[in-house]
Amino acid sequence: MAAISLALIKQVREDTGAGMMDVKKALTEAEGDVARAKEIIRAKGIQAAGKREGRKAQEGTIASKVVESGEGQVGYAVEVNSETDFVAKTPKFVEFADSVLADAVKAGADNADEVLAAPSAEGTVKESVEEAAALFGEHVKLGQFAKVAGEHVEIYAHKKSAEMPPSIVAMVATDEAGAAVAHEVALQISAMGAKWLTREDVPADVVESERRVATEKSQAEGKPEKIIPRIVEGRLNAFYKENVLLEQQFVKDPSKTVNDLFKQVGGKAVAFARVEVGKGEEE
Repeated sequence: MAAISLALIKQVREDTGAGMMDVKKALTEAEGDVARAKEIIRAKGIQAAGKREGRKAQEGTIASKVVESGEGQVGYAVEVNSETDFVAKTPKFVEFADSVLADAVKAGADNADEVLAAPSAEGTVKESVEEAAALFGEHVKLGQFAKVAGEHVEIYAHKKSAEMPPSIVAMVATDEAGAAVAHEVALQISAMGAKWLTREDVPADVVESERRVATEKSQAEGKPEKIIPRIVEGRLNAFYKENVLLEQQFVKDPSKTVNDLFKQVGGKAVAFARVEVGKGEEE
C-alpha cells in the first residue's frame, strides 16, 4: 500500500475541496490511488468545504471560561459561527465550540490568529474548523476572540432563550476588592454594550470625529457661535456616558454610575470585553 503522505492529502484537498479527514479516509480506502480517492469522495457526496465559503455564518455560540494564572485569573471567550441557529443549538456544535476554547486556553492564545494556529486533535484549530464544515453541513468559522486578565475575572453568558447556547458573553477583570461588584458590572456590560473602560481609552480620532459632528450639528441648529463650544462639550460628555463603561449610568440604579459601584467597595476595573454572536467583522 502506498504511503499516505501530507503532500498527497494536500493535492486531493486542493482538487476536491473536501476536508482533511475525508481525504485521508478516501486515500486510505483507495490505497493511495489519487484518481480513485477522488471518485470515492464524489460517490459519498462529500461537499467541498470551499463551496460553503460564500455562505455567511452569522449564527453560532460563544464558549467562555475563567482560568487561574500566576497573577490572578484570565478570562477567555471564543465565538464559533454557523449559518443557522438550528445547527448552533445542537449539542455537538456546542461541544465543538468548547473544544476550540480548550485549544485556545491550552495555547494561551492572545488573538484569533493564534487560536487558529493552536494545536488541536485535527492538527490545528484552523483545520478542525474546516473539518467541522463537513460535519455540520454548513459554513463554519471562527469569529471573535476576547481575553482579559486581572486579580479577579467575572463572566456573564447571556442566552436569548433557554434552548439556545450563549449569544452574548461579557467579561470584566477587576482587582480583589472590585470582585464584590463584578457580577453586576458584567450584567451591565452585556446589556449596555460599552466600548471603552475610561474616556482616556477612547481613540483620539474617534473623539475628534464626535467633536466635529457635534460642532456641525450645533451650527446647523443655528446655535449662537459663542455658546457652541459649551454645547459641543456637553454632547461629548453625553457620548462618553453612553460608550464608556465607568461613566455609564448603572442600569439597576440610574442615580449611580458604574464607577460609583467600584468606589463603594474600594475596588476598580482593569479591563472588560463583550462578544456578541454575529457582530464581528463581515465575511
